[in-house]
Amino acid sequence: MFERNISTDDLQSILRDGEIIASYPDDDPCPAVLMLGFIRKDAYHVVLGVCEDHLRVITTYNPDEGSWIDARTRRREG
Repeated sequence: MFERNISTDDLQSILRDGEIIASYPDDDPCPAVLMLGFIRKDAYHVVLGVCEDHLRVITTYNPDEGSWIDARTRRREG
């Protein structure tokens, strides 16, 4: 978060107001979700582990054009 200039308040805003755009029920050690939110009109993704007794922020980043068509649509590989 520090490297990407994302504050705790920004993260809380994404968790509160963002939307889940993908789920990864088989992730280990906890199932995970990919959330989309906006900070000052810029799109951000948050990968969140949904553990039995806590949430775990795995990473957060701006979706890049090489991997994403838009903030919600991943480019297909190959």
